[in-house]
Amino acid sequence: MKLKPHRHHPLWLAYMLHRVSGLGLALFLPAHFYVLAMAVRRPDSLDYFLNFAANPLVKVAEFGLVFLLAIHFFGGLRLLALEFLPWSARQKSLAAASVAGAFLVSGTFLLRAV
Repeated sequence: MKLKPHRHHPLWLAYMLHRVSGLGLALFLPAHFYVLAMAVRRPDSLDYFLNFAANPLVKVAEFGLVFLLAIHFFGGLRLLALEFLPWSARQKSLAAASVAGAFLVSGTFLLRAV
């Protein structure tokens, strides 16, 4: 299958990362609300869950979640810049900087969580 020419552009990748990160966060939110409800209704179950959350694999998953959040945040800033700022040929660099910033934020979180 051959990709369309616009899909080779780095900003298309930024577009897709923003959409996929939003979908990932939307899928995470119900689980997050479930755990918050557990804290109110079943504290014993919450204790079990918190012990499970100390697992190193869960820490890696948290890194992924923070990465998705950072990607979505920086992608949203990119979209705001497209809407409200005059844009130049530096779009590729700014999109790459957004991904790098997201990795920096989530990597810092991972290092502090381990």
